[in-house]
Amino acid sequence: MSMKVDRRTVIAGVAASAVAAVVPPRVAAAVYYPNEQHRRVLELAKEKVEQHRAALWRTDIVGIADFAMPSSLPRFHFANLESGSVRSFLVAHGRGSDPEHDGFLKTFSNEVGSLATSRGAYVTYEWYKGKYGTSIRLGGLTPDNSNALDRAIVLHPAWYANEDMLAKWGKLGRSDGCLAMSEADFNEALWHLSGGRLIYADRLGLG
Repeated sequence: MSMKVDRRTVIAGVAASAVAAVVPPRVAAAVYYPNEQHRRVLELAKEKVEQHRAALWRTDIVGIADFAMPSSLPRFHFANLESGSVRSFLVAHGRGSDPEHDGFLKTFSNEVGSLATSRGAYVTYEWYKGKYGTSIRLGGLTPDNSNALDRAIVLHPAWYANEDMLAKWGKLGRSDGCLAMSEADFNEALWHLSGGRLIYADRLGLG
């Protein structure tokens, strides 16, 4: 699959997402996390922005996905480099990364058909309507996720990433390799991560 993404498409998508996102953004900060974790998230976000600045159009907010943590914990951190604040959300990983489905990511893969999560830096592109509704296209910026567009790896909402899955199963469901957020929280990504911003995913162990 080949896709051409330009600034006009991204700007149009961001503008449309503001209209489409009629539900007020939901703040889902994990208040029990220590400040030390937030400091480490912000430091990493700054470091990765400097590494990939040439590919980004906005550098105010960075998404940091820490897949060293299980899917039962808020591990997708939205690092606001302007305010110095961090908000953390649930996010699902790929079934190919967790074949036992115990909630822990075991392996990454960049291979087409692997159904696994890829590590590395992504740039967010425009939003579109897909299988799970409004979703955000992602472009891979590193060798470990260079096939993101060909694999249709995107950021999207999903029922299996909703918080009620934890009460029932103690873990989230699994994606086909995409970053899947809860349906209630996804507006946060539309408002704050789309339009040429950075997402960085790896087994980070930030706390």
